Amino acid sequence: MPRKFTRQILAASALLAISGFSVWQISSAQSERLNMAIPRATTHPVSPNVSNASYTVDQGVKVFHLTAEKVKQEVSKGVFMNAWGYNGGTPGPTIVVHQGDTIRVLVSNRLPVPTSVHWHGLNVPNSMDGVPGIEPSPAILPGKSFSYQFKVNQVGTFMYHSHLNPAIQEMMGLDGVFISLPKRGRDTFMGKSIQHDYTLLLQEWSLQKTGTKQNRMPMGSSNSNTMTFGEGQVPAGNYDINPESMSWNVFTFNGKQYPATAPLTVKKGDRVLIRLANLSMENHPIHLHGHNFTIISKDGNEIPKTAQYQENTVNVAPGETYDILLTANNPGNWPLHCHLPHHTMGINGQEAGMMSILQYVKSNGKPYYPLQKSSTAKSGMPNAMGNMSGM
Repeated sequence: MPRKFTRQILAASALLAISGFSVWQISSAQSERLNMAIPRATTHPVSPNVSNASYTVDQGVKVFHLTAEKVKQEVSKGVFMNAWGYNGGTPGPTIVVHQGDTIRVLVSNRLPVPTSVHWHGLNVPNSMDGVPGIEPSPAILPGKSFSYQFKVNQVGTFMYHSHLNPAIQEMMGLDGVFISLPKRGRDTFMGKSIQHDYTLLLQEWSLQKTGTKQNRMPMGSSNSNTMTFGEGQVPAGNYDINPESMSWNVFTFNGKQYPATAPLTVKKGDRVLIRLANLSMENHPIHLHGHNFTIISKDGNEIPKTAQYQENTVNVAPGETYDILLTANNPGNWPLHCHLPHHTMGINGQEAGMMSILQYVKSNGKPYYPLQKSSTAKSGMPNAMGNMSGM
């Protein structure tokens, strides 16, 4: 801080103290002015049910750590899957950086097979892109580590995932979201002011009883070894994943299926950014009740203002990310879900699967309406599919 400016602060503080004002008032104000001149997070990204990755700084380089390992994850109450993930979960922690940052991601492999990390949508040097055998980046052998280092030149929503045998490793859960924020600004995204920044990663799983033989089956076929349970019909228990199955029975936001998905809380009048990212095998048309939203960015690329458009459903294909912006102007509890009906099915007709709630809270933090337990269909059938053998 310049010496002249420091003397001015001290003189002003002394004058205010004599006048009966707190010195902390001027200190806070001056601190706020100084913070405006320092690059800082323009938003505060939150990934419900998933933490943001921690980092240290080494000579100006932000250093992150990812450990690829086996994880046992509870996707909803009593439903556990034996997955692969990063840092103890799937998806892995959300990596949040700023445009212009140089970052180093040290990846340690605790899996029984070689692995890699690809930085999906980020334009990085070829030796850092994470596709062994095609590019010069290496396979990370079991028990070994590798550091990916590059400068982040883009702004937006991206992803990371294994790109070594991805049909197995990606579908076992080796993935996560990568967010690059602008260099400067205060609570804005793509020039628009916001109060909330939420991220949802779309995943789908084929769960089967632990120890069941895994066989790859053609599209549309069924076999007790690959599809022990129908879509949304997985009861409490411990399950293995069949990563090569072409049928799925659990659908998740950020590794959880409703009602285990944490709500997206907002206050009336808030502007809300929701980042949608898809690393599953299928398109998912994501629909929000009670609101329209504006699609402002796709795959980390800002859509020109003249080309932005409003929707209440956006079809997110595999490998795509969308950033949508809405104004919270209709208090209530509003479902945000995949609009493929089977992807929000639960046992006995309960709501489940790829769904969360946009929940309005009052100024005191209490919700306008408490969330109700899912209703159960009184069909008399063993599950929502029923016994259709006579049809």
